Amino acid sequence: MQGRIELKLLALWMLPLIAACTTSDRTLKSDITPHTQSVEALLIDNCSVGCPSGGSSLTLARQAYTLNNNGSTKFANWVSYKITKESPASGRPRNWKTDPDVPVGETLDPVDYNGANIALKIDRGHQANLASMGGVPGWQTLNYLSNITPQKSDLNQGPWARLEDQERSLIKDPTIDEVYVATGPLYEHFVGKLPGTNKAHTIPSGYWKIIFVGLSPENGLYASFLMNQETPRNANFCTYQVTVDQIEVRSGLTFWSDLPLPVQTALKSRQGQLASRIGC
Repeated sequence: MQGRIELKLLALWMLPLIAACTTSDRTLKSDITPHTQSVEALLIDNCSVGCPSGGSSLTLARQAYTLNNNGSTKFANWVSYKITKESPASGRPRNWKTDPDVPVGETLDPVDYNGANIALKIDRGHQANLASMGGVPGWQTLNYLSNITPQKSDLNQGPWARLEDQERSLIKDPTIDEVYVATGPLYEHFVGKLPGTNKAHTIPSGYWKIIFVGLSPENGLYASFLMNQETPRNANFCTYQVTVDQIEVRSGLTFWSDLPLPVQTALKSRQGQLASRIGC
């Protein structure tokens, strides 16, 4: 009897400890193994001055990028990544896969893109791109369809690709150690439907991108762009420079929230000085 009482007391003592180690919050998942998660998750730095806010409750923190998924549109609300001297790599294969960390029904599968290129003249467009981030551990997650959107071929292979080339070229500057990028879609007009799927989805009408170098945009070296899906292949991306304020209004997101509010207000209301460093 005495032994049973002691066991009951031990069980009651352990309950608070078990509860303290259990969470149902799905706001942050990581692609790292459980025994290193608490340490390595702190080392994933894809935003620096705060990841975009105002998206959904599902954010995935990975070595190659941090992503906020939109279960209604089936595409990411935003993707943030950090380019370093070591992160670029060429020749990585495009092996499309369903994201295993996104609930079924909240993302697409490879077969859902069948026939889309011919019917709509679209590509599977990376948000965090392979060339910039293919050198990081876990680069294969770049091919998860949560990091992909249906992007018009002329845009994807034209001005958007040239902008990605320029953001990546910044890291070749010996005075720059990190380039922070946040990018995502807009949904402002109807573009079409993927012909190979019956799943509810919304193809983006355009895309935005915000770039800064160093640990903060506070030194003025930042630039932001916004392009519609119908942007011509030969367009100059410099023509599509906007303010961060404009992107916030049109996307419904908030950026750079770790900066003091007066600093945010000043920076977001004007175009930064980085454009002159990337060919504008």
